Amino acid sequence: MNKINICLFLLGIFLFSLPAKSQIKYQRKLSIGYESGPLMSNGTDWGNEIRDALDYKAIDLQLGWKKISNSTYNYIYRYPTYGIGLTSTLTYSPEIGRPQAVYGFMEIPFSHGGLNKRLYFGYFTQMGVGFNFKPFDELSNPMNQYIGSNVNCYVFLGLNSTLKITDKMDLQTSFGLKHFSNGATKRPNSGINLFPLNIALNYKFGDHALIPSEPIDIPKKGLDTYWNFALYTGLKNYEVGDPAYFRGGLGVNYLLEPSYKYRLGLGLDFFWAQGINLRNPGESFNFMDQTSLALVGSWEWQLTERIYVPIGLGAYLYRNELNQEITWFYERIGVRYRFSNHLFTGMQIKAHKAKADFFEFTVGYTLQGN
Repeated sequence: MNKINICLFLLGIFLFSLPAKSQIKYQRKLSIGYESGPLMSNGTDWGNEIRDALDYKAIDLQLGWKKISNSTYNYIYRYPTYGIGLTSTLTYSPEIGRPQAVYGFMEIPFSHGGLNKRLYFGYFTQMGVGFNFKPFDELSNPMNQYIGSNVNCYVFLGLNSTLKITDKMDLQTSFGLKHFSNGATKRPNSGINLFPLNIALNYKFGDHALIPSEPIDIPKKGLDTYWNFALYTGLKNYEVGDPAYFRGGLGVNYLLEPSYKYRLGLGLDFFWAQGINLRNPGESFNFMDQTSLALVGSWEWQLTERIYVPIGLGAYLYRNELNQEITWFYERIGVRYRFSNHLFTGMQIKAHKAKADFFEFTVGYTLQGN
């Protein structure tokens, strides 16, 4: 699967979770925003030059659905908002182009009490597909070593505040880290990082829907256990101008679920890197040179009955730096969708010290342990 389909898959997970009118009560909103902020340089001379030349300004459009029915996860996450959006840079940069993105988003307030106040605070995440870049080219664009592809994955994480103007209109301010990356499918891939401040006007459609004022009776959660079996597949480009090779693996985890919000546990990851002989001609390699094995600690942040965020920290039992496993440990974060109590699929980024190794397109199966 190429990077375009991988990123669209990420967006699809969010869109698939949006509520249908016949299924759940919600408040719709349309948001129009303007943002501006600096590009974060990587400290190189070319990075500083691009940072100083870039004047980042963008507009942002969103259509959102605030869940207000009294279900367990709606109450736990203070009646969150899900939706879709489009962001577009206003000015063209000769080095990086005019980045745009379509995305799914989620907004979660910090507290129940704040929902009934005129001003309340929360946090948000956006994930989707970025496009319309001017990628690195040795002849026509050698300075842009931030990104080597025209289409990239898009992530925006941050904090927001919402000021209620009327029952129909809100003023929302947000700031955070905006990131574009292709997950090392095409180098160079330092990634583009922005830190914008966004000011938006929200308009609520339809009748004004009230958030439930009474807490719900959430059943007491017992300790459940699970076995997760996962298959990871992806692509990795090792050097600028070289082809991308298959990168994948298998994972097994034993997880405890003491809360509605999370699961945690330990497991093993096995990885395989294709093309080591082609990447290093004239040398001979064995099976272990092409593979690696790691012990991994896993944590799953459960957002809804179906959507969760897998987070992992692994330590290699053996590895090969020729496969660009450059540190003895790695990190993992992404999003997954659980189709039933057993089958799941999703997308994660595996990285070494926040430097992308590859995007893991994942399918898996869960067995309950008790």
